[in-house]
Amino acid sequence: MRLPPFKFVETPREWQACLESIQAEPHLAIDLEANSLYAYREKVCLIQISIPGQDYIIDPMAGLELNSLGDIIKDGSIEKVFHAAEYDLILLKRQYGWVLHNLFDTMWAVRILGYDRCGLANILADFYGVKLNKRHQKANWSKRPLSESMLAYAQMDTHFLLTLRERLSSELEAASCLEEAQEIFAEQSQIQLNANGFDPNGFWSISGNNDLSQDQQKIVRDLYLYRDQQARRQDRPLFKIFADRTIIELAITAPKYVNQLPAIHGMSKGQIRRYGRQILRIIEEAPKGPVPKKPRNNSHRPPEPVARRYERLRNWRKTRAQARGVESDVILSRGTLWDLARINPRTDNDLGNVGSLGPWRREMYGEDILKVLRAR
Repeated sequence: MRLPPFKFVETPREWQACLESIQAEPHLAIDLEANSLYAYREKVCLIQISIPGQDYIIDPMAGLELNSLGDIIKDGSIEKVFHAAEYDLILLKRQYGWVLHNLFDTMWAVRILGYDRCGLANILADFYGVKLNKRHQKANWSKRPLSESMLAYAQMDTHFLLTLRERLSSELEAASCLEEAQEIFAEQSQIQLNANGFDPNGFWSISGNNDLSQDQQKIVRDLYLYRDQQARRQDRPLFKIFADRTIIELAITAPKYVNQLPAIHGMSKGQIRRYGRQILRIIEEAPKGPVPKKPRNNSHRPPEPVARRYERLRNWRKTRAQARGVESDVILSRGTLWDLARINPRTDNDLGNVGSLGPWRREMYGEDILKVLRAR
């Protein structure tokens, strides 16, 4: 499908004109493109914004002063329409420190309404007969210049969102689900960032590591540390250095010669050329190093009464979701179930102490929740 021309924004003058247009709108459709498949730590490479009659594609790598966009993101009087916003909101908070207020998430809207197909490509095909070209799904958005076909692909991600938002908002209202949706949108906006730093003990979580000997675990540890070092130096994702499975196979087989490396899963000619000799040195030297000490597991098993309450709540949630024709987490999130199981509220007033249980859900499900928690 051929769309109207977009405006590519890469100069201060173009950005100022774009800003004046979008600041006047009560609803903005927004999407981001990042380079997560091509960098050690991904960054925002494109920002797409659509308003009625115009699609903008903004280049945040062009040195533009984007503080005014941050003000719009934070402004609760302007609704921001995303599809599956969570990852984008994490990027905005991590890279720019922006926390979004007033979200409409079309992915959550269709889930609340009980649609089976929630991906944007499926929705556009089902609702509008539009077929998205997935050719650039794994493109490197940090490369410049961007091709016209890449920009056209990026435009498609926001072009229909405002129209879709109007349709879904009407459907939510007709189904008496609009208040529920607004509560979920507000919850989705409350992004909590992980430390996102490198964990030198992270090798313990590699599948298969716990079954290895101590000497093999030493090799896993040292290869894991070497991989991170190389990924940082080259600004590449870890999997493009070598995969977890490759580390485990190297530790198990402990090759001594370069000509043994092609038999290892994931060891291409290029990887052998770049890393082969250092890998062999690590395999030879690692067993001489200290024994890896497994860190204490801080994720203690919950007390048995809490676990039992959680299971009762989970079963109730599943039954309620099936009756309504939605996924279970539309009813309540897993985190909220654990909060309820731990706090164990006994009265309606007690439910108000469960911060993750919003007012709409408290009103809708509170009585059922209390019955489940009182049951033995």
